[in-house]
Amino acid sequence: MKIGQKLRELREKKGMLLREVAANLEIDTAMISKIERDEKSLKREHLKRLSELFNYSEKELMTLWLSDKLLEVVENEKHGLDALKLTEKRIKGI
Repeated sequence: MKIGQKLRELREKKGMLLREVAANLEIDTAMISKIERDEKSLKREHLKRLSELFNYSEKELMTLWLSDKLLEVVENEKHGLDALKLTEKRIKGI
C-alpha cells in the first residue's frame, strides 16, 4: 500500500473531509487530494502531524513514505531489486 492510499483510508475512517486535513497541514485541498491519489509527494515534515491527527503510528507512516521514495527511484531500474538488497546489507553493516 502506498502512503496516499493509507492517508485516504485513515481520513475516511475518521470521517474527515479533505479540506480539514489540508487545513491541519496548512496546504491546499487540491494538494492533499493529489497526495491521496499518489500524484504528488507528501513532505516528510507532515508525517508527525498526520500521525497525531489520525492517531496512527508515526513509524508506520514513515515506513510507507520511505518505501514510496525508494520505489520511485528503483521501480523501473533493471537492477533495482539488487540495489535494494545491497543497501539492506550496507545498512545492517554486513
